Amino acid sequence: MFDEGSGRPIVVIPGLQGRWEWMRPALGALSARCRAISYSLGAARTFDELVAQVDAVLDRCGVQTAAICGVSFGGLVAVKYAAARPERTSALIVVSTPSPAWTPSPVQARYLASPWRSTPAFLASSPGRMWPEIAAAIDGWPSRLWFCAEHVGRIVAAPIVPARMAARMRLHPGVELVAECARLRARALVITGAPELDHVVPAESTREFVKLIPGARYTMMDRTGHIGLVTQPGRFGRIVGEFVNASS
Repeated sequence: MFDEGSGRPIVVIPGLQGRWEWMRPALGALSARCRAISYSLGAARTFDELVAQVDAVLDRCGVQTAAICGVSFGGLVAVKYAAARPERTSALIVVSTPSPAWTPSPVQARYLASPWRSTPAFLASSPGRMWPEIAAAIDGWPSRLWFCAEHVGRIVAAPIVPARMAARMRLHPGVELVAECARLRARALVITGAPELDHVVPAESTREFVKLIPGARYTMMDRTGHIGLVTQPGRFGRIVGEFVNASS
């Protein structure tokens, strides 16, 4: 679990891989502006159990109300939590999250059907998906290679569990989330990377939340894609920190 910094609290919910450690650079940048809290997703049989995990984290940290930020799959949890717990949600941030209308691509469907068997191919293809973004977001070969080494180190130190990832993907709430979005009253910010650089969740899918959430604001982090929070953590921390600390 991560809990550092002071000021207004923000809980950052990780993506499908479920590990807060993969977001460490972004959490460190946020902790300079707010009290940044994060955790690893636990096993869950229903989506409501994922929502309940956020309550448990807030209770453990002694926090009654916080900004709720969800990254990728974690954004679905954040939206559901903000709709179900308006009294505990001071603001909502949705980052590179698939829309309620999302459906698995053929490649993703094969992964869901056989997660352990598909993992080697998934990992082998990851550099090809991520490198264009890394090259665009980080200037200079030494810095790019240093980032890659550090990020691989975080991944190795906090490994994924393919079966749990697939199980979470199957819990995607789908179009029922549209009604949840319409009920939201917290200030909301939707963040994407550049459309040409996010090869995991299309930016236009995430932008659907701008239409679905009343009064939602939108920010695009150019020169980044799906992992802009770690390729450019200082910029991410500034955007989110300023939103969290803005007057209600």
